Amino acid sequence: MAKEIMKIIPIPEGVTVTLQGQLLTASGPKGKNERNFWYPGIKIEIVGSEIIVDSSVVKKTQKAMVGTFASHVTNMIKGVAEGFEYRMKVVYAHFPMQLKVDGKKLTISNFLGEKKPRSANILGESKVKATADEVIVTGINKEDVGQTAANIEQATRIKRFDPRVFQDGIYIVEKIV
Repeated sequence: MAKEIMKIIPIPEGVTVTLQGQLLTASGPKGKNERNFWYPGIKIEIVGSEIIVDSSVVKKTQKAMVGTFASHVTNMIKGVAEGFEYRMKVVYAHFPMQLKVDGKKLTISNFLGEKKPRSANILGESKVKATADEVIVTGINKEDVGQTAANIEQATRIKRFDPRVFQDGIYIVEKIV
């Protein structure tokens, strides 16, 4: 075992982590996260109240993947313990936008006075709360919450106009992680 690339992640109180083959499951007060972890030469094990990500191969790619796996595991644990929240600001000058959540889509009407509504996909178990001037995206999976916020931001991207003049859109202003 190579000691210089081993990462140790502590498991906090109230969170249970189980490993079945390559499937790592984290359960906590906010919910349950599951993810498959596999890469050649890398193994994950649970010892007591900590998770050990280690590699038997000392190469650059394995070292990078150990760090990546450790980050993913940390995000899974933080998600089920505390959750993730992205706050977005709705900006418009002349045409007020109407926002409506329809199941797994956020519909944006009257953007820049357009007749056809725009829509953004809501991924996974993320929840979107839209008001007149703010959109809040919350969830336990950091990747789903971040991608949902990015989808909303991209849905209101302005083309064919000068973005310095037409600053309308929905923008991420705060990440509470």
